[in-house]
Amino acid sequence: MQDRSDPPNPTVIPFPSAPTPPGGGSGRGWKDLRARVLSALVIVPLAALCVWAGGVAYAVMIVLAMVGMASEWGRMFALSARSWRGVLYLIWPLACAAAALGGQWGGAFMVMGAAFVFGPALWAGQVAIGCAGVSLLWLRFMTHPGAGVVLFVVACVALSDTGAYLTGRAIGGPKLAPRISPAKTWSGSCGGLLAAVAGGAVIASVLPDALAGAGMRGAMMGAVMAVAAQAGDLGESALKRARGVKDSGAIIPGHGGLLDRFDGLLVAAPLAALISLGAAAGAAFWYVGLR
Repeated sequence: MQDRSDPPNPTVIPFPSAPTPPGGGSGRGWKDLRARVLSALVIVPLAALCVWAGGVAYAVMIVLAMVGMASEWGRMFALSARSWRGVLYLIWPLACAAAALGGQWGGAFMVMGAAFVFGPALWAGQVAIGCAGVSLLWLRFMTHPGAGVVLFVVACVALSDTGAYLTGRAIGGPKLAPRISPAKTWSGSCGGLLAAVAGGAVIASVLPDALAGAGMRGAMMGAVMAVAAQAGDLGESALKRARGVKDSGAIIPGHGGLLDRFDGLLVAAPLAALISLGAAAGAAFWYVGLR
């Protein structure tokens, strides 16, 4: 049910794609690279500081990200933040995170489930965003080394995204999923996978208390994180195409909204948290099976 005061869907775009340039590039070329680099120079140090600090700083960062992504999801479904339903929709992630931070992990999932009162489409957003947020809290506060584990997940997702961006624009070639996201190529997907594999191997090897074989295990889990991140990216692209929007928001220059930038984490973080349940008590999730 939709408030009569809710605005129409934002930023509707025509979907027939522009002619493909020679070499199979996306048509955008490198024009958004400068904005992406400048955004990274601000976001990466700030996020890294919060991850390292943990505690309140990290919790606030995750909660703000959850609320921001919920706002963007609601806006894609014409839910006005000025309506009472819109305000309640933004409060929901706060309740979910509060339950998790209070140690009520099961309660956090109950809060997500109760969001069905908003209807299936908006409920799906609360579940996707809630699972990612709760998983990132779990990985930081319930695994060891918490900061290193979060760094591993976030770095592998970022490396996959960056590797895919650079490789896809440098090489081009056949499209990965032209009906969902015309800019993505198979070369970019492979480049992102290799970047995450290399990053995962390095990070797992240099973290404190690294066990024998950490590099190989890190490489394998880096590949898993890359596949999950690319699945999340394609899923969000499919959602935007279905809703007729170009970007979920405009808060991050060169990327768009929070969902546009962190869509990979919506799949990668819950998967990492789930795998961590198979590792020795509190161990990094790439040590799954070692007890």
